[in-house]
Amino acid sequence: MNRIFHARIAIGQYLFLLLVTGVAIWALWDKHIVLAVLMVILLVLGIEKLIHTTYTLTSDGHLVLYYGRFMKGKSISLHEVTAVERVYQIRLFGVGLMRCVLVHHGNNTEALMPVKEEEFIEVINKKRMI
Repeated sequence: MNRIFHARIAIGQYLFLLLVTGVAIWALWDKHIVLAVLMVILLVLGIEKLIHTTYTLTSDGHLVLYYGRFMKGKSISLHEVTAVERVYQIRLFGVGLMRCVLVHHGNNTEALMPVKEEEFIEVINKKRMI
């Protein structure tokens, strides 16, 4: 049975969407059509990626990273995974602002932001042991 985890949306991603929306509205208001069209395309791509990003643990032992219809996904064999850990990427005055789950595989590391981090780590570790 496949297990799907949805991605969490960080505050920086909301700020990015607000900034792009503001530039698109300004460009439309000031009649900069080319810039407005580019910002609207960037806005559509960004929203698509945020809404459709999922991490799927398949029954055949793979972690499938899906980033939406317009981005290329990735498949990682759970046998290649060497470690899974939760870290804070951005710290301000000793307080972690942005947390993520690092999945180390081979010589690469993927930074993932699932909604249910603890459950995600437990399921990966359980499937790695099988």
